[in-house]
Amino acid sequence: MEVDDITREWLVKLRTKAEKTHDDIAIEVDISRQYYGMIESGIRNPSVSLAQRIAIVLGFNWINFFTDQGNEMIRCEESTTTERKEVI
Repeated sequence: MEVDDITREWLVKLRTKAEKTHDDIAIEVDISRQYYGMIESGIRNPSVSLAQRIAIVLGFNWINFFTDQGNEMIRCEESTTTERKEVI
């Protein structure tokens, strides 16, 4: 599996929308910039504690790290229809 296949696109979009860099997030959650980059690219998974800290900084539900819901949320936002998709 290539890194492009596992990138947490939803996390990239949230960080970009917040106008923050990898370094900004890393400093706020007390990890290295490289480690945050690995989390965002899907190479590493955060601990629950770290997932919660990142979620607080970017304003999302930390559980998204451990479900496929994160990418489903992005697909729903990008949908051109007005109908919201239900994620089960």
